Amino acid sequence: MSDRTSFPLVFALWGAGLGAAGQYAKISVIFDRLPAVYPDAGAALGFTVSLVGFLGILLGVAAGLVVARIRYRRAMLWGLWAGALLSLYQATLPSLPLMLLSRALEGVSHLALVVAAPTLIAQLSAERHRGFTLTLWSTFFSVAFTLLVALGLPLVDAMGVPALFVAHAIWLAVFAVILGLFLRPLEVPPDGALSLRGILRNHAAIYRSPSIAAPGAGWIFYTFCFLAILTVLPPYIAPEWRAWVMGAMPLASIAVSLTLGVFALRFISAVMLVQIGFTLCIAALLWLWVAPGLPAACLALAGALGLVQGASFAAVPQLNETAAHQSQAYGGLAQTGNLGNTLGTPVLLAVLGIAGFPGLVWTCIAVFGCGIAIHAWMAARRRTDTIRQ
Repeated sequence: MSDRTSFPLVFALWGAGLGAAGQYAKISVIFDRLPAVYPDAGAALGFTVSLVGFLGILLGVAAGLVVARIRYRRAMLWGLWAGALLSLYQATLPSLPLMLLSRALEGVSHLALVVAAPTLIAQLSAERHRGFTLTLWSTFFSVAFTLLVALGLPLVDAMGVPALFVAHAIWLAVFAVILGLFLRPLEVPPDGALSLRGILRNHAAIYRSPSIAAPGAGWIFYTFCFLAILTVLPPYIAPEWRAWVMGAMPLASIAVSLTLGVFALRFISAVMLVQIGFTLCIAALLWLWVAPGLPAACLALAGALGLVQGASFAAVPQLNETAAHQSQAYGGLAQTGNLGNTLGTPVLLAVLGIAGFPGLVWTCIAVFGCGIAIHAWMAARRRTDTIRQ
């Protein structure tokens, strides 16, 4: 752990993280244009988005073990260069089976980046700055989606779909060069055997540990609701406010994370801040239950979600001292986050169809309540383990 924070490298790693998020976002923002590229694809077109997340469910924890074994800098650079080459290949608009294969391979690149980068950021940050640097990291998805909507879509309008893939490849390659020149190797001993038995044993070790598993255990309840809420809320917002509110919600989440969230982490633990964030989410949902689609309530919910977002990443180094354990915890975050993103939207859409908006609100309240409870349970387990020691 560093006594000084290398802010240029932290921001470079965050920039690389924007490229990792772009592996999702570049398809999402142009999804409505893909039927013109693959007119006979039908429902199979949905796999262009979900294949990356599906691999995250299967391999998230394994990625933490693999990245620790092959070393963080090496995994980071490999992920960036592989992602750049795959994006260049996708710019040729290959046949759908080959495009899907490239997306599956891109999922491996993505996992390498989202496990290695936050581990490196934590190691490059002084303890007094880790609240800020890891909260900054937690914004990478929201910022990447915002940038691709603001800049990527005009690029596609002007130069076509392949131009977006080329731009994404250039972005990844630029940060690969920067980090290759200035990022030094982080030498830490790997934890666990790199074999099928070792990977399975690693899963068990992670999810038995109340320190390693805690960030991911709470994260699944956040991701279960976050994308789903952004998906189902728009019809309930007045048309004249809808576009403005939906554009402002991710920005409100980022702003609260980097201001109130960072400030609060100076005084309370990250786990406590996650629980406070979940509690405020419940309060905002009750407000929406009384006033469905109210812009102020929507923004309040987004701000509360921002507290959970930043504090969940900051909890990893607070609860885990070694880089190997942090890598395992980030692998757990990747796995549970992908599981939550995959299940949340279809489940909540089904609830909406059966029980309407009130049913949706109370389901989300129950989910966030589970997030508070799981952190309370794991905190109790950590206290018990400490007493036994």
